Formats: sequence, C-alpha cells, structure tokens
Amino acid sequence: MKTTEPLTDLEHAPNHTPLLDHPQPPPATVSKRLLIRVLSSITFVSLFFVSAFLLILLNQHESSYTDDNLAPLDRSSVQPSAAERLTWERTAFHFQPAKNFIYDPNGPLFHMGWHHLFYQYNPYAPVWGNMSWGHAVSKDMINWFELPVALVPTEWYDIEGVLSGSTTALPNGQIFALYTGNANDFSQLQCKAVPVDVSDPLLVKWVKYDGNPILYTPPGIGLKDYRDPSTVWTGPDGKHRMIMGTKRGTTGLVLVYHTTDFTNYVMLDEPLHSVPNTDMWECVDLFPVSTTNDSALDIAAYGSGIKHVLKESWEGHAMDFYSIGTYDAINDKWTPDNPELDVGIGLRCDYGRFFASKSLYDPLKKRRVTWGYVAESDSADQDVSRGWATIYNVARTIVLDRKTGTHLLQWPVEELESLRSNVREFKEMTLEPGSIVPLDIGSATQLDIIATFEVDQEALKATSDANDEYACTTSSGAAERGSFGPFGIAVLADGTLSELTPVYFYIAKNTKGGVDTHFCTDKLRSSLDYDSEKVVYGSTIPVLDGEQITMRVLVDHSVVEGFAQGGRTVITSRVYPTKAIYEGAKLFVFNNATTTNVKATLNVWQMSHALIQPYPF
Repeated sequence: MKTTEPLTDLEHAPNHTPLLDHPQPPPATVSKRLLIRVLSSITFVSLFFVSAFLLILLNQHESSYTDDNLAPLDRSSVQPSAAERLTWERTAFHFQPAKNFIYDPNGPLFHMGWHHLFYQYNPYAPVWGNMSWGHAVSKDMINWFELPVALVPTEWYDIEGVLSGSTTALPNGQIFALYTGNANDFSQLQCKAVPVDVSDPLLVKWVKYDGNPILYTPPGIGLKDYRDPSTVWTGPDGKHRMIMGTKRGTTGLVLVYHTTDFTNYVMLDEPLHSVPNTDMWECVDLFPVSTTNDSALDIAAYGSGIKHVLKESWEGHAMDFYSIGTYDAINDKWTPDNPELDVGIGLRCDYGRFFASKSLYDPLKKRRVTWGYVAESDSADQDVSRGWATIYNVARTIVLDRKTGTHLLQWPVEELESLRSNVREFKEMTLEPGSIVPLDIGSATQLDIIATFEVDQEALKATSDANDEYACTTSSGAAERGSFGPFGIAVLADGTLSELTPVYFYIAKNTKGGVDTHFCTDKLRSSLDYDSEKVVYGSTIPVLDGEQITMRVLVDHSVVEGFAQGGRTVITSRVYPTKAIYEGAKLFVFNNATTTNVKATLNVWQMSHALIQPYPF
C-alpha cells in the first residue's frame, strides 16, 4: 500500500483560512509540463536551478499515487462572467420548474401510476408572492413533467395565497386536497378542493369547494398561526383524522380533528402533542415506521412493531425537527421515546438548508419518500437575475435506524442511480496528517460520491487529547485541526483552493474517555463573491462499534447534499462559487488531522441530467 505525501500542510487558521493557504508546486506530472514551458522562456542558467528543484520534487513524490489518480491543479486565470455563473447554478437532477419561485412541497400523491408533486409556486416571478399550487408528475421521482398550475388565489378566503396543505386518496377512489387560504385580511383559513375528473391519471383540473372555508381559526390561536392541514387517515377505531400545526404563546403544538364526511371537521379538546418554547409548528407530519424491517407503512398502519414519527417545521428558524415515539390512536396522543429528543428540541431532518418537508407513502415499492425545499442563500437580486429561485432536495426514502432506535435514515431513492456513469475508483488511499489530494475525475459539477474512511483505532485509544467543546457550527470549519480530524472531501473547489466546500468528519475524544464524531459542511470559503452565508453546518453523529465511517455526497451545481452513516445525519447546502464552476470545478480528498493517518476509499460517478419538461399534451 502506497502513502501519498501531502502536497502541503493544511494550516490551522481560526479566521476562515483556506485549506491550502500557500499552495506548493503541483505533483510530478504537472511539474514536467511546467518544465517544458520554462525551457521556452528562461535562460540556461535559470533552467539549471529550476531543473534541480524539480528533481528534488520528483524524488519526494516517488511513492505517490499514479498519474491516473492525481489531477493537475487548475492554474487558469480566466474568470467566468456573472451571467455564466448564474447559468451554471441551475441544477441538473434536482427538481425545479423552468422558471420562477417555489416554496413548500404540498400534497404528494400516487394516482394511476403517476407520482404527483404539488408545490407552493409563484407563476409570475422568482420571488415569494402570488402563492399557488404548482403541479408536476413523475414515474420515477427523478424525471418530471410540469403540468398547468392546479390552484391559484381567486377568492376572498385565499386571495393572498393558496398556501400549503395535503392531498388524500380514499379507498373509494375519491381524491381531495386540503389547503390553507391566506384571506384578504391575511387570516389563515382552511379550504378544500377536488379534481374535476378522478379518472384522469394526471389530475390536471381542480375546483374549489363551494362551501369554503371549511375551518376558521379556533379561539386562543393567532389568526396567522393556523395552517397546513395534513393528509386524512382512518384510525383503528374507524374514525377519520387530520392534524394541523399552530402555537399558543411560545408553545408549539399539533391540533387533532375528526371528520365523518371529509368536509366538516371537529377539533378535539387536547392537542396531539406540544413542547414549550418551540414557537410555531407548521407543515406537521405524523407517520409510522417499522421497528422490524425497512418496509415503509401506510399512514394508517397501527399496532405492534410500529413507532410513529412526528415532524414539525417553523419559518422562524427554517428548520425541520423530528422525534420518534408512540402514538395512542384511542386517545389521540403522541409521546416521545426520549423527552430530551422531543420535537423542536432534538434531532433535525437535515442540518443545512432543508425546510417544510412533506412525505408520501409509495405503494409501488412500499417506501416512504420525503421532499423539502432547499432555499437560496444569496440575495433576492441574484434570484431575479437567474429567473428562478429555490429547488427541492433529491427524493429521499425514510426508515427507522434500528441500530440506534433514535434516528431516521434518509437516503436518495434508488432511481437516482440510473443517472450514474463513468465511475472512478480510488482504493485505500493513505492520507497523512495535513494532506490534500486532487482526484482526476473530469467534470466535477454533477457527481455522486461514496467515501469510506478508516482511522487508526489504536492511536485513537492511546491519545489523551480531549475536546468536549468542538461543534461544527462554532468551529472554524475544515481549517480547524485536531488529532483526529477534520478529514473528508472538498467539492466545488478551484485548482488553487481559493474556493472550496469541504464535507468532513471530525472525531473528538471526550473527557469521559469516549469519542464524539461530528459530520460537517464548511461554507466559509465556498464563494469569493455574493453568497452572504458564511457558516459551518453540522451535528454530532452516532458511529457504533464495528461501523465504518462513511459519507455519500451529491454535487449538483449549486447544491451539495451530504449523507453520513447511511443517512443518519444529512446536510444540504447551497453553494455559489465564482471560479470552481464548469471545467474550473475540482474534487479533493483531504486529512487535516494533526497526528493521525486516515485511509480513504472513494467511488465517484458522473451524473447526467434528469428530464424536467412540460407535459406533451
């Protein structure tokens, strides 16, 4: 097994210094090319000294990886124009309409062989406003046909916006949507709509219920704090139920409604669940997960071998929280397994930009799939210049992490792999402390990367270094060094590493003698230009005995999705580089630990475009 000598030390820099602050000359293959250029432009005396220097470098890299595994650093000084950057930022395999602004996913539905995705949409501009229900359909959740807008604001009860909601398909074939209408006084009222023709597989035309609104804000609830009705399901007692998020004071809570006709709803006296000091709960979702296998369950599933996940969102912090617990369908009460991991104070669905998620039970493959919207992190002016804003994450399956019992596992749907091509494999690369290695993969703006890392366990046990204070979000990112991290990959990096987005692990020994593993995405140096979000995302993640340390990273132009430990922790980021685009984008693997070697094995696939286009009527 060969050891790669570091191209340069990765300097510890608390003030957001790039990994390579002063890049050294490139590897041997590039040095030879530089030598040829030198021959044509300098004197014989200068050539003598340069040649001697290069011979030293060649000797130093004698044990490096082969030329096929090392990519030359890009020394191009050509800077793409602002227009070229904006064009490049549009994604290739994430869902987004042809233009304008999208927001919360609404009412995903499976009907007559098609997966339907409704979504908050402004048909007229790439900024929030004129909220309507956009509509798209897919056979595989990867390639989409855009359909005409399903619902638009036309009535006094929704004239300021047809806001979020859900769809329900009944066993008798009936289908209906429940949504929040933003009324002419901006109060939030609950409304109903139905498809004109349920025999139409595309459900193109919808009509609003004549008796709207069907629900007004209950006493003690703010007029603007009452929204997002859920899918209706039938409990084991035969009663039909719907839930909705709200707050009382600063206590977030879930209201429960019963209905006998799917139009008239009666609110129960007690909420399903509430947590003080979590503020508004919106886009709430309640769904079952199996404790015995990875098969997903329909929303009405109930009984032994089942837990229930409760999820909430809140626009104030733009985060989605979830908790795993027990649902009592007789008394309509949900109780968390671990109060310290309760809704709103415990685990997040995604530790980056991911919000207002909605899940769907897919009866074809018996899986639960979720989408959230991934907001932009640059300015509204850039959105206007692009002509579009906001995308959805790649559809993810959800199962219970039965190893921990506390986490969900989120993973890209298997259909995404149909876009893979041209895999490059890098096996058991030994990364010394302070090393960073460029990988020769060709284009680096549409990638699916699976990486496995192995840390010297004996060294981990032997060290007395302890750091209980480390946290991704308060660190200096990948430039902050410890005995056992950071190590990972740097995506959307330019050749000189003036721009890069590291996705990495950081292992810190704690004062109790154990270790804490952190999974982070460092956006401190992602863009030299207009991206104002200079943050490090991330969280601690359980790594159990016998588990390898693994990550999967999807790179799609301006979005990076990272999945650690099989999806136990997920981080989504928006990234807007100025130099690391088109052929200027590179991929690196690195180990910025101070004392410990790390072995890395990677598979890197190129990803083709998904087809997202108008339906050919």
